Amino acid sequence: MTTLSRPPEEFRGPRPSPHARLRYWLLHDLPEVRGAHTGPYGKVRENERRHPWWQVMCLTGVDYFSTLGYQPAIAALAVGALSPLATLVLVLVTLFGALPVYRRVAAESPHGSGSIAMLEGLLPRWRGKLFVLALLGFAATSFIITMTLSAADATAHLVENPLAPGWLEGHEVAITLVLLGGLGAVFLRGFHEVIGVAVLVVAVYLVLNAVLIVTCLVLAFTHPVVVGDWWGALVGSQGNPALAVAAAVLVFPKLALGLSGFETGVAVMPQVRGSASDTEAHPVGRVAGTQRLLTTAALIMSGFLLTSSFATVVLIPAGEFAPGGEANGRALAYLAHEHLGEVFGTVYDLSTITILWFAGASAMAGLLNLVPRYLPRYGMAPQWARASRPLVLVLTAIAFAVTVAFDADVDAQGGAYATGVLALITSAAVAVALSARARRQWRAAAGFGVVSLVFVYTITVNIVERPEGLRIATIFILGILVVSFASRASRSFELHAPRVHLDAPAVEFLAAEDGDQIHLIAHEPQRLDEGAYANKLTAARAVYHLAPEQNVLFLEVVVEDSSEFETELTVHGITRHGYQVLEVHGPAVPNAIAAVLLHIRDVTGLMPHVYFRWTQGDPLVNLLRFLVFGAGEIAPVTREVLRRAEPDLTRRPWVHVG
Repeated sequence: MTTLSRPPEEFRGPRPSPHARLRYWLLHDLPEVRGAHTGPYGKVRENERRHPWWQVMCLTGVDYFSTLGYQPAIAALAVGALSPLATLVLVLVTLFGALPVYRRVAAESPHGSGSIAMLEGLLPRWRGKLFVLALLGFAATSFIITMTLSAADATAHLVENPLAPGWLEGHEVAITLVLLGGLGAVFLRGFHEVIGVAVLVVAVYLVLNAVLIVTCLVLAFTHPVVVGDWWGALVGSQGNPALAVAAAVLVFPKLALGLSGFETGVAVMPQVRGSASDTEAHPVGRVAGTQRLLTTAALIMSGFLLTSSFATVVLIPAGEFAPGGEANGRALAYLAHEHLGEVFGTVYDLSTITILWFAGASAMAGLLNLVPRYLPRYGMAPQWARASRPLVLVLTAIAFAVTVAFDADVDAQGGAYATGVLALITSAAVAVALSARARRQWRAAAGFGVVSLVFVYTITVNIVERPEGLRIATIFILGILVVSFASRASRSFELHAPRVHLDAPAVEFLAAEDGDQIHLIAHEPQRLDEGAYANKLTAARAVYHLAPEQNVLFLEVVVEDSSEFETELTVHGITRHGYQVLEVHGPAVPNAIAAVLLHIRDVTGLMPHVYFRWTQGDPLVNLLRFLVFGAGEIAPVTREVLRRAEPDLTRRPWVHVG
C-alpha cells in the first residue's frame, strides 16, 4: 500500500496568459454590469450594502462643497462689492429653483437616471437619441471639467501655500496630472470604501470652514470700519441700494458655478438606504432619503456661500482677487493664513486640496453612471464600455488631455464648467415642467416653467459672456456623436436581442414540424393580402425546389423604432389567410431574423432554413438604409450576423437567396 506524506495539490489547469489576466482584470464587472449595474452609482444588487442618506450626501458633497475653495474668489473678482448680494440671489435660486426641481427629479427618476432619462421619451426615434447625445455632451463637459478644474485648483492651493517648496512653482500641469492619475487609480482599485473617505473629507473640511468663517465674521463685526468701507463701496458703485440689488440680479449668472452638485446628487440615489417596505418599482424610502440629502446639502452650502462671500469681500483688499493676487481662486485660504496663522492655514490648505482632488471622484462616478446607461444600449459604445475599469482609463486620458490643453488654468476652465452645469440644470427644470404639465398639475407646471426661464436666461447670459464654454461643450458633443455613430456602425452586425420569446401559437407552429429542418420564408409585412402570400410561397417552392407536402412558415419583422439597439424580441404566431406566420417586432430586420433563427434552433433542436429574394437597388444605398432604418440589404446582412454569432458552420442556420 502506498502512503502520501501530504495530500495531493488540487489541479488548477494551465496558468492564464498575461493577456488573459489583464483582460479579466479590466472586464471583471462586465457580466454583472450588463443590464443590471451601471457604474458605481447604478442599480445596486439586492445583497449589496447601501448607506444612510447623510453618508451619501458627503459623497455628493465632495463636489458641491468643494466649490467653496474657489467660489468666493470668483464672486469677488466678477462683481466686487456686490458679491454678497449676488450670492444671496444665487442662494434664492438654489433653494427655490434648483432644489425643488431636483426633489421632483428624484421622485420621478428613483433609479439614478436623472433628468436625461425624463427627457428621453419626449422625442421619438432618432431625434430622441440625438437629443440625449447632446445632453450627454453637456454632462461630459460638466463632469470632465469638474475633474480637471478641481484638480487644477487643488494644485494652485498646494503651490501657493507659504510652506510649499519653491520648486513646485511652474510645474502646475505635472502636479495636476499626478492628482488626476491618483483619482483614476482609486477607481481602478474599486469604489467600496470611497463613501467612508468622503465622509471624513467633507466633515473635516466643513468644520475647518465653520471655524474660519465664524472667526472672520467676529473680526469683521468687531471692526465696523471694514464693514462701513464695504457698504460705502457698494452704494458708491451703484448710487443706491435698490440699484445694487438690481445689479446683483443681473450679474447672478457669473456665479453659476455655485449650483454644481445637484445632478450628481440624483445619480447617487441607488446608494441611498431606503425603508424596509421599498420595492424596486416604488422605492419610497430611497426617494425620501435622497430628497433629505438634496435639501440638507443645499441648506449647508447656502449658509457657507452667504457668510464666506461677505467675509471675503469685507476683509480682503480688492486687488488681491485679480489674477496674480494672493486671494485669486483661494479667498478662504488667504483668510486662513492671514487671520488664523500659518499652521491653521496649512491645515486648511491640505483639507482644501484633498476635497478639491476628491471632487473629481463625484464627477467620475457620474460619468460611470451615465455612459453605460445610455451609449451601449443605443449601440453607440462597445460592450466593454459597460465595465468600469476600461471606462475609467478612457475618462482619465480625456481629463489628461483637457488639463494639458488648458495648461491647468482654473480661470480658463470656469466658462466650460458653468456651461455644462447650467445645461444640466436647465434640462432638469424643463423636464419637470413638462412632466407637471403632462400630469395636469397646472400650478406646478407654471412654477417650474418660471424656474426654467430663469435658468434659460442664466445659461444664455453665461454663453454670451463666456462663449468658450459653449465651444468646449460643442467639441464634447461632436466627439460623442462621432464615436457613437462609428460604434453603432461597427456593431450593426450584432444580434441586438438579449432574449427571444415565443408565444403559445408560435410554439405550436414549430412543434408541428416533424422533420429535421424548419423552413421559413422571409416576407415583407407591408404586403399582407392573400395574393402576396400565395405568390411568395409558389415562387419559393419553384426556386428552392421545396416539396409540395413540405410545411413552410412565413417570417415577418416589423420595424417600429430603428434607432433602438438592444431589445428583447417576442415572436407571435399568427394565422393569416390560412398561412402560418411568425411575426416579430424589432429595430432591424436582418438582426431580428438572425436572432429568431438561432433561438428556434436552440429550443427545437432543428436546423432552420430561411429563404429570401434578392434586394433590388443600389447595394450601397441599401446598406445605408439598413444602418439608419433597419431595412435594406436583408439577405447578405442576415448571413453576416449569423456568421459572427455562430462560428461553427455545422450549427449555423441556412440562408438561401434566389
